[in-house]
Amino acid sequence: MHELSLAQSMLAIVEQSAQDGGFRKVAAIRLEIGRLSCVMPEALRFCFESVTRGSLAEGARLEIIEIAGEGCCPRCGATLPLDELYGICPDCGVPLEVTAGTEMRLKELEVA
Repeated sequence: MHELSLAQSMLAIVEQSAQDGGFRKVAAIRLEIGRLSCVMPEALRFCFESVTRGSLAEGARLEIIEIAGEGCCPRCGATLPLDELYGICPDCGVPLEVTAGTEMRLKELEVA
């Protein structure tokens, strides 16, 4: 389950931000997670609750903003929604290049 290592990495980022910014408590963490990122939001929530026990992020709300998958046809330039990592342009029959939906980004911290 890679969500555990992702949650640990998020906590490390939060702790470094607290050290740099001088805050002691985090009320909320907003993440952007791409639909094609292979991250399971509920598993990430579970792992996050576990790794933040006893930390400055314990009890923080984990808000997940889902980013839709998108691909671009290298031949005709069409931009199309993607529900999986691999797609074919319906006009050209060429594999699409994924342009959105694989990212995971800590977007914002709400601190106390």
